Amino acid sequence: MPFLCKYGGGFLAVAVSSFVLGLLLYALSLPASAFAIGLTRHRHHRKDVLPGAAPSGGCDVFSGGWLYGRQDSDYLRYRWKPAGCELPRFDGADFLTRMKGKTVMFVGDSLGRNQWESLVCVLHAAAPQSPAQLVSVDPLYSYKFLEYGLVVSFYRAPYLVDIDMAQRKKVLVCYGWTTSRRTARRGTARRGADVLSFNSGHWWTHTGALQGWDYMGADGRYYEDMDRMVAFQCGMATWANWVDLNVDPVKTRVFFQSMSPTHYRTLKSGVIGLSQRMTALVAGPNATTTAQAATTGQNQVIQSTLRSLKNPARLLNITALSALRKDAHPSVYSGGLTPAQRANPAGGPVDCSHWCLPGLPDTWNQLFYTLLFFYQ
Repeated sequence: MPFLCKYGGGFLAVAVSSFVLGLLLYALSLPASAFAIGLTRHRHHRKDVLPGAAPSGGCDVFSGGWLYGRQDSDYLRYRWKPAGCELPRFDGADFLTRMKGKTVMFVGDSLGRNQWESLVCVLHAAAPQSPAQLVSVDPLYSYKFLEYGLVVSFYRAPYLVDIDMAQRKKVLVCYGWTTSRRTARRGTARRGADVLSFNSGHWWTHTGALQGWDYMGADGRYYEDMDRMVAFQCGMATWANWVDLNVDPVKTRVFFQSMSPTHYRTLKSGVIGLSQRMTALVAGPNATTTAQAATTGQNQVIQSTLRSLKNPARLLNITALSALRKDAHPSVYSGGLTPAQRANPAGGPVDCSHWCLPGLPDTWNQLFYTLLFFYQ
């Protein structure tokens, strides 16, 4: 069964197992992105400086607004425009050439996977006839561009720290790395990467059936629960300690993705998805406030942790610009609803957390590309 990327106006097929297909690119039945179509049809004259930016590269590429692009699609017709400069187009051929022989690895939860899936597809669109291979051994998924020797990987680690077993109970070790073989493999995989992009935060707030642990472990003690922001903070401190001890800043570039906002609202009748049937941007003077509010605590922890690092890491600050895009979620089209349920999805599994592909994560990768090659 093929792994399909709907980019460049058509489908690209690479043979993978049906199991991996179930994990990858869940939203590919949606219309092709106008932005993605433009990736392979246009080239900019490459200069390693942003048009309109100050000579020092001082443009804040994360502050700006969404502009209309092509008019022949719906929720995918927007492009991101920074307030103080022009973003370079994502040039997949340029990315493949510059990163020849290197490894780019995303480490984190399904929002990091969202970005990995997008990057794999836009790069494949730039070289559709080039041989490629997908190797998947959970929790590591690696897409290899064989002609270029480039490996783009995703390592599933939603907490960035371990969940260990103690007396048949799952313990989230929010402080202190264990010495298990699993941890050793994880560390080895990360240390071999030339670019590391991390994300975490969403899973730390889960409760009930969605909670991935029975106890939290910190400083040699077990807790049934603790303040989740405190737990996230000590987990991030553990991550920072690993980065400072194991990452060579001369060889490896480190990024951290800020919190990806969701568009839900809690009512007396339950949680509803605000992205349902939404086809336009969030508007108004306080447009991003609601969607950003739920991620404020985690983003503060992330930013303070990055400031504490001895080895520098760049923040991929996608929260505010993504908060405007309530129209870009899979919503009722995530595959969990029948046509009848999509027509009346009250109480159903409406996905207003992840993002359609092609879609918003393409813009995340345009910004990622900009920081990698233009803001070094």
